[in-house]
Amino acid sequence: MSIAVAVRIADEIVLATDSKRTFGGGAVPENNLRDVKLRKVGASYLATTGWGVYTNILDDYLKTARGAKLLDGPSIFTFFRKFWQALHERYAFVNDQCSETDTPFGDLDASFLVVSPKGIYYVACDMSVTAFDHYYAVGSGAPYALGALHALHKPAADVRDVARKAVAAASDLDIYCGGAVNLVSVKVHAPKARGKAARTTSARATSTRAGKSRPRTSRRASR
Repeated sequence: MSIAVAVRIADEIVLATDSKRTFGGGAVPENNLRDVKLRKVGASYLATTGWGVYTNILDDYLKTARGAKLLDGPSIFTFFRKFWQALHERYAFVNDQCSETDTPFGDLDASFLVVSPKGIYYVACDMSVTAFDHYYAVGSGAPYALGALHALHKPAADVRDVARKAVAAASDLDIYCGGAVNLVSVKVHAPKARGKAARTTSARATSTRAGKSRPRTSRRASR
């Protein structure tokens, strides 16, 4: 159980998590165990929630998944499709379980948050990938964090402060969240100008050049 929140304001995205690890009904003091639930994958960051063993599995899997990318919806889905395959081929102790009886899809029994220079992405337990424009949260404390994010997210707000307060809300109200806040940030890449805007710019430049050439032609003719 955990809390992970992602917040975007202007051109910065912050991903923040708690650091508490629970064992059944027990917890460990922060000075004895500080769980790091963030993983860097290329230019992106991945936050894990749910079973602690996923931390071990992901660390082991990423050692061999060279060139793995988590940049946008398609690349994130591809990563988790390959991860699902590896779970069953390389980690025999993983159950092929499903918590719902009326769905044809597998169940990771965990959810993830990804932030990249292209945005915020939520990976559900069935590996569906959803992009969010402003914020999202996953983990047992997500309902509390989402409430805080809804109230605090403003265009002029400090994005790091909003993320920290959302994690703090979850830690205060959910018994499975707590400890210090771990936080990372990425800058959003602005998309390049394409299509109609680019063609309009080009057309204006051509028109300007043509407009400049006509007077020169006229002057040469008058001589």
